[in-house]
Amino acid sequence: MTTARIDARFAKLKQEGRAGFVAYVMAGDPDRDTALEILKGLPAAGADLIELGFPFSDPMAEGPPIQRAAQRALAAGMTLRGTLDLARDFRETDQDTPIIMMGYLNPLLSRGYGTFARDAAAAGIDGVIVVDCPPEEARPLAAALDAAGLSLIRLATPTSDDARLSVIVQGTSGFVYYVSVAGVTGVKEADADEVAPHVERVRKASGLPVAVGFGIKTPERAAAVARVADAVVVGSALVDEVAKAVERNELVTSAVLSKAESLAKGVRFARTGQPTKTTV
Repeated sequence: MTTARIDARFAKLKQEGRAGFVAYVMAGDPDRDTALEILKGLPAAGADLIELGFPFSDPMAEGPPIQRAAQRALAAGMTLRGTLDLARDFRETDQDTPIIMMGYLNPLLSRGYGTFARDAAAAGIDGVIVVDCPPEEARPLAAALDAAGLSLIRLATPTSDDARLSVIVQGTSGFVYYVSVAGVTGVKEADADEVAPHVERVRKASGLPVAVGFGIKTPERAAAVARVADAVVVGSALVDEVAKAVERNELVTSAVLSKAESLAKGVRFARTGQPTKTTV
């Protein structure tokens, strides 16, 4: 089962006594070849897990940076099939780093849940986050993913009370993604003190690691969240580097990987007392 990669990675992180760094990038942003270079470079830059966004025209949970990333990827011709091809190419040189696809339900519904799940497993995907698929509507998708050995990773939010949380965690595997702020990605900032009790509540309800995302843009903020969570997810700050490098006609891959490395160091050393100040 490809899900085993997620479990193995979190077991290793626990053994090392640190949180994991989860890097989000958009497939095909700004183009396929550059996106593949970024994807292949992320583990060496410190990414413990990778979230690979598949572009969609109406990403309702995303703020402007990831919306623009999706638009760039779509304009460059990226598709759901193309996203799977990127993952397959990544797996030619990396069999260990978990890849979580993150996106929206419509492309999966169009492709067919069973077909998508089988193709994703064959491409080396480990789990899927579908932002706009509530648990009440997830049974067919969950069954297809389970049959293919893939994790369905669900979102919990600051407004998820205990009753709702008990529904969210049913059928969730790998980890739970805790959305640290109410709102879209890349707008508000996460507060580790506010996040901490929610992470513990989600961890207790699910029995799974908890990755915290939304509102984390700097190594210092990432380090603060890493002290209370099992993993820290950063997306908008990385796709912003793509946009800036394209605008300045600079090397996109090196800009993104440099940013990823600075964030990864903040997460890696958050619990050791080593400096988290890095050049951004």
